[in-house]
Amino acid sequence: MDHIQIVSAFVTLFVVIDPVGLAPLFIALTRQMTPQRRRRIGWRALAVAAGLMTLFGLAGEAILRGIGISLPAFRIAGGLLLFLTALDMLFERRTERREGQARDDDDDPSVFPLATPLLAGPGALATMILLVGQDQSPVHTLMIHLVMLAVLGIAAALFAMAGPIARLLGRTGTMVVTRLFGMLLAALSIQFVIDGLKGTGLF
Repeated sequence: MDHIQIVSAFVTLFVVIDPVGLAPLFIALTRQMTPQRRRRIGWRALAVAAGLMTLFGLAGEAILRGIGISLPAFRIAGGLLLFLTALDMLFERRTERREGQARDDDDDPSVFPLATPLLAGPGALATMILLVGQDQSPVHTLMIHLVMLAVLGIAAALFAMAGPIARLLGRTGTMVVTRLFGMLLAALSIQFVIDGLKGTGLF
C-alpha cells in the first residue's frame, strides 16, 4: 500500500466520520454532565465505534449479505435513527428527561447516537467495506484499520476539549449550539435516507 493510498484512505475516512463536526454534537449530547462522566462516555463511544468499524472492515460485506441487508437499506435505517436524536436535541427532550430523573447510565449517549450512527454510521461502515475491498492483502487491511484508528484518535482529542469549549460557551451558548446542530443533524439524517433511496434504484 503506497503513500497516496494511505493519504486517500485517511482523507476519505476523515471526511465521512467528520471528527471536527462531531465535537459540538458531543458537547450538545453531554450537556450538564460532569467532566468524568463526559470522558467515560467519550471513550466508550470511541471504543464501540472502533470495534464496529473493525468488524465491518473485516467482514462487513459478508455480514450484510448473509442476513440479506443491502447497503441502501442500512443507510435508510441509520438516517431514521439519527432523525429521532435530532428531534430530541431540537425540542430539549433529553434535558427534560434528565431533570425528571436522577442521572444514571439509562441516559447514556455513548453507544447511540455517538458510537453509531454518528462515529460509525452507515457511511463510515460502508467506507470501511469499500476501502478494505480494494486489496484483500493483510498489509492493506491492516493499514486501513490503522488509518481508521488515527481518525478516531483525532476525534478523541477533540472530545477531550469539549469541557473547556462548553465552559466558554456557557449555558445559553450551549443551548444555541444544541438547537443549531439538532437542525443540522436532522438534515444529515434526511440525506442518509435520500442516499439510501437512491441506492435502491427506485429514483
